[in-house]
Amino acid sequence: MSGQGKVVCVTGASGYIASWLVKLLLDRGYTVHATVRSLDDPNKTEHLLALDGAKERLSLFEANLTEDGSFDFALNGCVCLFHTASPVLLSVDDPQAQLIDPAVKGTLNVLKSATKVQSLKRVVLTSSMSAVTFGPRLPESGVVVDETWFSDPLFCEQKKLWYQLSKTLAEDAAVKFAKENGLELVAINPGYVIGPVLQPTLNLTSEGIMELIKTGKESFGIYRLVDVRDVATAHILAFENPEANGRYCMVGQVVRTLEIMKIVDKMYPSLGHIERYKDGECVEPLPYSVSKAKAESLGVEFTPLEVSIKDTIESLKEKKLLSI
Repeated sequence: MSGQGKVVCVTGASGYIASWLVKLLLDRGYTVHATVRSLDDPNKTEHLLALDGAKERLSLFEANLTEDGSFDFALNGCVCLFHTASPVLLSVDDPQAQLIDPAVKGTLNVLKSATKVQSLKRVVLTSSMSAVTFGPRLPESGVVVDETWFSDPLFCEQKKLWYQLSKTLAEDAAVKFAKENGLELVAINPGYVIGPVLQPTLNLTSEGIMELIKTGKESFGIYRLVDVRDVATAHILAFENPEANGRYCMVGQVVRTLEIMKIVDKMYPSLGHIERYKDGECVEPLPYSVSKAKAESLGVEFTPLEVSIKDTIESLKEKKLLSI
């Protein structure tokens, strides 16, 4: 097993991507130091402690993004830091306090702790496609978006895209800090994450896809979908592959709502309310695509969309969140 004898740290371990990351790291034989905001909250800890290998190789630590030195203890003896912890909120009253400070200052706080650890070889940062495609040069028909695209903080601020701004500023701050402090940093930039849910409470993207499946009401006309297991795998490959560098866009497919609903309807015809999608045709070309080349060069094999959608629905059914 590739991770045998190696100790790694995952911040924000109870989150959607992070829970899968912890699971896959344990599956590969790693010893995992996982940070959560509260050790007293069973919603944050129980599903992690139930994972295969957790008894032997998982330790939980309480840490807070806004507290200086909060991550020192968890990072002790680690060879890699997977920093996934960052707030995901789409509506906020105070963007600075609720999103930007925890994302930017929190990231720098964690990285400061990382600089104190001699054994630490690499940092893998969970960024987002939100840090890639939001700017005056928006993706247009036929364009292929890749890792050379960066969101524009000024544009995000003017348009009040606070989540996108927080991810853009956090990635930027992390890259600069890593350069100045001799840390190797790799960023993973996932799109809209779907797939089975490990944690007991629903995260924002799973909630969005559940609403879409239940009601046919879309939040976005176009989704940049990626499977949560592919995103977690990309994080691990970004550590294990010494050649990994820079950032990696993680989007399996750019699709319209109509295409998602057609797949759902085919698999679950009893969802009668999706009748209205049946005769719809996707005649317009997709506005853009996202390059998979760099992610695939890392060794990522993207899960087919049908598999991701089916596994998402089955997982929601299992958790009694969706009845079909």
